[in-house]
Amino acid sequence: MKPLLILVLDGDPERRRSWVALLSGPDHQVTIATDPNHAGEVIETGRAEALVLDLSLPSVDRSALRQAMTNRDSEALFSLEEAERAHLARVLRHTDGNKRRAAHLLGIARSTLLNKVRKYGLEP
Repeated sequence: MKPLLILVLDGDPERRRSWVALLSGPDHQVTIATDPNHAGEVIETGRAEALVLDLSLPSVDRSALRQAMTNRDSEALFSLEEAERAHLARVLRHTDGNKRRAAHLLGIARSTLLNKVRKYGLEP
């Protein structure tokens, strides 16, 4: 399974080290940002899926970071089918294409997932 990309933005070096020690592992890839500008760059390049944020940093524009996190992969979804296709694609990407694991995570039968993969053209 692909690791979760976590960005840590904290002004305190000791706390940053603690976060990295706590979050590092085979299921998580941790990136450290020491300032909000660097954090914005990491988010915009898609190298962060989750954010640990020190809310006491005075120069952090929380609304800009929130918008960057939510808009980086948002799509104009016009139908339930388009939303389903996008979600299936994300789950398959998360599981590196392992359909059995993806079906388990989605709570559907593998045969149902295979039908949807064919329907939406998600075959590699």
